[in-house]
Amino acid sequence: MLSECRSPPVKMPILKNLGVADSKVPRAGTLPLRSSRNPFEEVSGLEEEETGELGTLPNGTSCRRRATLEKLAGLAPFRLGRSPGWRVGSPGDGQPRSFLGRVLTPGMRRSSADFGLLARLQGTRAQGNEEAAGEAARRLAFLRLGRGPKPRRASLAERVVPAGEAAPEPPPKVPEPPKMKEPLSVLEILGLIQQRELARADEHILELEAEELASSGGGAPVPPKAEGAGSPSGGGRRARDVALLYEALQRELWALVRETLAGPGPGAGAGPGAVAQLGQVLVQEEAADGRRGPEAARKLRARWAEAVARAARERLEAAAPGAPGGLAGQLEALRGRLLEDMGVVRGRLAPSYPAGLGAFGVYLRGYHGALAEWIGAAARRRLPLTDRYALLHWHNQVYPREVLGLVDMVALENGELGPLLSPGTLRGLEDECVTDVKAQTRAALLRVLQEDEEHWGSTEDWSSSLAQDVCELLEEHTERAPRISQEFGERMAHCCLGGLAEFLQSFQQRVERFHENPGVRELPPDTYISRTISLVNCGPPLRALAERLARVGPPESEPAREAAASALDRVTRRCHQVLTDLLFQELQPHFNKLMRRKWLNSSEALDGIVGALGAKALALRRMQDEPYQALVAELHRRALVEYVRPLFRGRLRCGSVRTRSRVTGRLREDAAQLQRLFRRLESQASWLDAVVPRLAEVLHLEDTPSIQMEVGMLVRDYPDIRRKHVAALLDMRGLRRTAARHEILAVARDLELSEGGSLSRPRDRAFFADIPVPRPPFCLSLPLFLGRLPLSRLACLPWPRPPSPSRARAQR
Repeated sequence: MLSECRSPPVKMPILKNLGVADSKVPRAGTLPLRSSRNPFEEVSGLEEEETGELGTLPNGTSCRRRATLEKLAGLAPFRLGRSPGWRVGSPGDGQPRSFLGRVLTPGMRRSSADFGLLARLQGTRAQGNEEAAGEAARRLAFLRLGRGPKPRRASLAERVVPAGEAAPEPPPKVPEPPKMKEPLSVLEILGLIQQRELARADEHILELEAEELASSGGGAPVPPKAEGAGSPSGGGRRARDVALLYEALQRELWALVRETLAGPGPGAGAGPGAVAQLGQVLVQEEAADGRRGPEAARKLRARWAEAVARAARERLEAAAPGAPGGLAGQLEALRGRLLEDMGVVRGRLAPSYPAGLGAFGVYLRGYHGALAEWIGAAARRRLPLTDRYALLHWHNQVYPREVLGLVDMVALENGELGPLLSPGTLRGLEDECVTDVKAQTRAALLRVLQEDEEHWGSTEDWSSSLAQDVCELLEEHTERAPRISQEFGERMAHCCLGGLAEFLQSFQQRVERFHENPGVRELPPDTYISRTISLVNCGPPLRALAERLARVGPPESEPAREAAASALDRVTRRCHQVLTDLLFQELQPHFNKLMRRKWLNSSEALDGIVGALGAKALALRRMQDEPYQALVAELHRRALVEYVRPLFRGRLRCGSVRTRSRVTGRLREDAAQLQRLFRRLESQASWLDAVVPRLAEVLHLEDTPSIQMEVGMLVRDYPDIRRKHVAALLDMRGLRRTAARHEILAVARDLELSEGGSLSRPRDRAFFADIPVPRPPFCLSLPLFLGRLPLSRLACLPWPRPPSPSRARAQR
């Protein structure tokens, strides 16, 4: 269809005999002037005019197609052609072969040294071609003026088979013999490496290495000689080529490892199958190492693991320095980078490797080793206490739980990775933390105590925060250390408990000096009571802290706990004593009115005691529960001691039954009123409620057995009562020098002897021990004549001296 639509060719006149004196024009003058010296150049238009003159071949085809022997045989010195050994699919298919390719024997590998000759030959030929190209272009431009399109050429079948005859059947295909695979040159293998066709390049390198082994006698590969060591032989050149190719291959492999970690997925920047080719190269090289032997093995798989570790180190070092927040911020940046990279490895990289390589484990070990180096370098620096805490917590808790726990729990459980830091390094970090905490907390506690002590003697309204500050200083360390490890928590608790015990001993000494200072008596009573209550309130939280540290700490912490508790007990007792003394100084006038004749007829004295105690109890409510209960119990005991003290001093003598009945009734009424008062004050000392009623019962009973039974119960409930107290009661009721008196005192003596050694008298249960009993009256039996002496002479007689206070306390 296209041939029918074409216009007939326009024939142009042929220039002949132009009379140009040119040696290139034939003498006959029938050939046109050629614009090029190239004999193989085809000039359109000349063939049409030469058709009639040149004629046709016997098969009917035109003989206008000419050729030379060189063109037919492919022997043009610098024209590209194909050798007889060329085959489809061989390297360079689709491209004409070079002169060097035609000169070399088919099947021979071109080495890196052969390309110098090619460069020199091509340089000479290119220079000549450039000179001829300009002249040819100028001549062809003139000859093509006015010529139409090139006529359609007849096909090969039209030229061979005459028109009107049937085309013969094609001959049967003869199977071609197997074609020999032409090996690639060194530069072509290098080109494959640069194009990231790594698996194919590795195959050709292995072939080249096999050829080198065959040429050297089948021995193990030898390393290439260094440059400048003389002209290498053929085998030496191949060994050098193999070594250089392996270096180039490994550079690309390890660059690929870095790129895949930095990029968004496998083969980032190098194609989607680059990681798979890397794995195939490792498998091929591992198989080749089996043939090479242990001495000649290249161990590319081990070098791959090293490259992964280097890439991981670079990734971690790039993530940490720019993170804000000191070492804690850097560790957080490392955690984010680890999770990000291991997610890429698990989801994209590891599936691209062959399963036998264990790629995920290699990457995990590489990152673990790189992190261990980073953590070890940080641990060797002189870090502040906060950074040491952060490093230990990240090492013991964050990394195993939030990194390895999410990445590969199996490897963590099997212990394949090992610790980031050695046990010695961890112990050293913990020791440094304990030492710094001991020094810092002691200095901080003393500073806080000094600041608080400055306000004790002031009259300003001030609220103490000493206990809160101490607890915050110590709990900062005692709460962080157990989160790192249980052993470290025990060591830190023991350290803080020792510091707390020393602080409380200093606190006790300063509290005692404060109360012994005469200047504090000048403070208003309300201010002094308020300061004392503030000091007492420091006890419960500090005591609870000491108990908690003792429970967490090792068994060696018990002496420190006892020292802390002893110091707090002394502070509490001292402050309670001060408060009690201040209160009973105001109540003493009311207690002096007890056990007198007026007391039998009026309750004025006891009403004053109850009213004063109730009023002062409002101020004591600011005290914390534990010391408040102890103070109220002490007030309860002290109030009853002061109440019954006049009874044993013998202020009243109730020899008659009527008088004993009135005293007993008043004692029972006062006991009930005091019991109601201290119940309202929430006193827990219920053991004191029976003291006054039992004493009243001893005074009220008449028969000796009942009195003996009541005295026995009194001695049983209050082991600190003595015979002198029972004797004072018997004296009050007028029971003197009779057999009943001796029987009653014998019961007290027997109980005292039987229970005195077995029952100890606890301090909080002491009652009668604080009640002194006066010495019984001394009766001197004198002769009758002494009664006639005047009183002035009787005054000269020696009288027994009363016992000294120290001797009296010893007797008690």
